[in-house]
Amino acid sequence: IGNLSDMTYRAVETLKSVDFVVAEDTRHSRILFDRYEIKTQMLSFHARSSERKAEEIIDRIAKGETAAYISDAGTPCISDPGFKLTNLAARHNPNKSLPSGRSGGGITIIPIPGPSAVTTLLSGSGFPSDKFTFLGFLPHKKGRQTILKSLVEIDHSVLFYESVHRFPKLLKELSEFVDPNRTICVGRELTKMHEEIYRGTVAQAQDHFTVENTRGEFVVMVAPSNFKI
Repeated sequence: IGNLSDMTYRAVETLKSVDFVVAEDTRHSRILFDRYEIKTQMLSFHARSSERKAEEIIDRIAKGETAAYISDAGTPCISDPGFKLTNLAARHNPNKSLPSGRSGGGITIIPIPGPSAVTTLLSGSGFPSDKFTFLGFLPHKKGRQTILKSLVEIDHSVLFYESVHRFPKLLKELSEFVDPNRTICVGRELTKMHEEIYRGTVAQAQDHFTVENTRGEFVVMVAPSNFKI
């Protein structure tokens, strides 16, 4: 979450009512907790956390405690390590179609809807959104060019995340492997103070984004091959 006002009442109530909160980065989450006067015990779980730690967390829940997981930004478990916890929790469910909020001898997973960079850009892009593919973060090396080349003739919108360090390289790759005239939409620092949503061709984006305005976190949306703005 970039804008703390995007927190929902349900999310705040959940964080206050559970026995403990698992956070991707407790330092970032402390800002959120202080804003909403949340006093719940917090522990960390991130990409480098061990399988043993994940099992310890799930074991506490299996024994009767309630917990909430929050990520650094956006909806938890989308391109972040939270899926390891939900995967372990799901294995505890003897009834795989257990409705949310029902007890049945397993662990109930209840998603709390909230901000997501993917849906934020989709809703503000002006691009077709009736069908889309989300790729998470593109691989750094192996398979990266193959994925980019596959976008040439694709007939629906494709979204993915990119880091600030690789974003200039990405624009160069899109120009080389896809088409410099392909229409894209770039979301930078979505929901934050310096939010920017840029629409144009790959070539235009290369001219627009300079060292000064490539700070932050990026979501890139490639329009269908026949779509123009």
